[in-house]
Amino acid sequence: MERISWNHYFMAQSHLLAMRSTCTRLAVGATIVRDKRIIAGGYNGSIAGGEHCIDKGCYVIDNHCVRTIHAEMNAILQCAKFGVGTDSAEIYVTHFPCLQCCKAVIQAGIRKVYYAIDYKNHPYALELFEKADVHVEHVPFTESENQLNKLYSFTNELLNEFEKLGSDDKKVEEFKKEYEAIVSGKD
Repeated sequence: MERISWNHYFMAQSHLLAMRSTCTRLAVGATIVRDKRIIAGGYNGSIAGGEHCIDKGCYVIDNHCVRTIHAEMNAILQCAKFGVGTDSAEIYVTHFPCLQCCKAVIQAGIRKVYYAIDYKNHPYALELFEKADVHVEHVPFTESENQLNKLYSFTNELLNEFEKLGSDDKKVEEFKKEYEAIVSGKD
């Protein structure tokens, strides 16, 4: 079996973080890495203890939800909160960073930005990244990584079901069929 690349490994972490998002408009995840080690992660959601979009709806001003903090900012703020330096780090984001997050990434000293999905790529953000000598690279989250995530999710479900049901032979057979479909890519 071929090992997943570092870029895809960290991008997978960002996609996993995005699954914690409380934004109903777009789920985004971000992972900050230094020396091939994850130092922080974030997803877009409300302030700690605040109302979430999934509960109260989006609070939109000028076509932008102001209730949420973006994933990149949450990851950078997590580093600040715990005293972890971001100078010369890398960030992996599910979507291209917005202009404000671009500026925060630059100010945090992050030197490389990897993103999976083009999303309103602002020309000025690209210009700022270039002027700051920040490497920006598109790392598509391919079908093989999606299949891997489905496998992990299915495995987790399987374990939970075994815990709840015991040894129900019919359910076990259903899980085997679903597993084979996921692994073969025929789901």
